[in-house]
Amino acid sequence: MSTPISTIRNLGPATEAHFARAGITSAEQLQALGAHEAYRAWLEAGLPPHFIGYYVLHMALQGRPWNDCKGDEKKLLRKQFDVLVDLTHATSTRELETAMNLFGVIPKRTGK
Repeated sequence: MSTPISTIRNLGPATEAHFARAGITSAEQLQALGAHEAYRAWLEAGLPPHFIGYYVLHMALQGRPWNDCKGDEKKLLRKQFDVLVDLTHATSTRELETAMNLFGVIPKRTGK
C-alpha cells in the first residue's frame, strides 16, 4: 500500500510534488528515510534549500505541529541543516567540476 505524502500533518500537495522529483513518492518511503535523509534527497534532486521546510519536515514526521519547533531543538536542527546544505553543495560542485574537466570546459585542477 502506498499512502500519499500529503496525508502527513503539515505536508501538502506542493511538498508531495517536490518529493516526487526527489524519487520519494509515498508517506511510508518518507517515514523510512527519516527527515534528514529525505531532505538530502530533496537537495540532491536540485530542489532549493529552505530551513523552515527542513524543520517542518522533522515536526511532520514526529506528528507535531510545524510551529512546535523552538529553542534548543530549533538551534540543533539549524546546525544539522547548515551542514547538510554545505555537504550537498560541495558534492554537487565537485561533480560539476569533474564534468567540466572531462569536457575541457575548465582546466584540470592539480591539487594537494
